[in-house]
Amino acid sequence: MKKTYKIDVDCANCANLMEEAARNTAGVKDATVNFMALKMKVEFEEGQDVKAVMENVRSNCKRVEDDCEVYL
Repeated sequence: MKKTYKIDVDCANCANLMEEAARNTAGVKDATVNFMALKMKVEFEEGQDVKAVMENVRSNCKRVEDDCEVYL
């Protein structure tokens, strides 16, 4: 399953850090951040609880960029 989320991030480098953090989250098959569109596309591994995985993605993104936001 793939879903798109609105994000709030201030710079392209921070967006790259968010993308890497999202990709390294358990339950995420792939993630792509588009800084210009302020969107994050996430592909989930089969059978995952999307809401729980996205809470972990948000938490991991905040570790690398504390003033970013992922709108669930």
